[in-house]
Amino acid sequence: MNDAKQDKTAWTPEEFERQLRALGPRYHINHPFQVMMNRGELSRDQIQGWVCNRFYYQISIPLKDGALLSNCPDRTVRRQWIQRILDHDGREGYEGGIEAWVRLGEACGLSREDIESQRHVLPGVRFAVDAYVNFVRRADWREAVSSSLTELFAPTIHKERLANWPKYYPWIDIEGLEYFRRRLKEAHRDVDHGLSLTLKHFTTREQQEKVISIVQFKLDVLWTMLDAMYMAYIHKMPPYFNVDTRV
Repeated sequence: MNDAKQDKTAWTPEEFERQLRALGPRYHINHPFQVMMNRGELSRDQIQGWVCNRFYYQISIPLKDGALLSNCPDRTVRRQWIQRILDHDGREGYEGGIEAWVRLGEACGLSREDIESQRHVLPGVRFAVDAYVNFVRRADWREAVSSSLTELFAPTIHKERLANWPKYYPWIDIEGLEYFRRRLKEAHRDVDHGLSLTLKHFTTREQQEKVISIVQFKLDVLWTMLDAMYMAYIHKMPPYFNVDTRV
């Protein structure tokens, strides 16, 4: 009976932020594939597979942010949020994150064509990323903003790669790690903006709990991407591995 009378008082901004940060253990840094990567346990082929699949996520981020902007009537928000697109797509005099990711792939021994062709992208990765982009296209722009808050946990993963990859994967050209160095700065800026908007606009308990579910959805997207890669590259069970797909 007491369950029906649960306290639904709105969280204070401080408690709301604490609830968001409490989702940290579900961040994909704790996925077995990422754990193996951070311990230096992945092969060249496995690292290359991860880079190729994450490229699909990288090129989809500006599409996601463009969709958010198209739904946002607030010019002040748009003027700041558009920086995310420039960070990825680049601009005159700045190559951008997508190009930096291609250079990461080249540093790992891939060709530009290997990466940009998307022929190595697993269906599970494609479905997960597309689900995220489609969510943002249809969502209220403020809810779309909140879906970006997995970035709360991103700086740690970039720091670990910068610290561990040169030690465990010396065959990777260190210059190719520039993407991770850039995101350390960009992610902190993006988190500050996205978090401030979320704390400002979601002020009832019902709204706040919905945001928690949205961030959980984004965590699911990131985790599911790695599930597909873990099956394909660790267990050697890519899609249709057990059937003859020859026409």
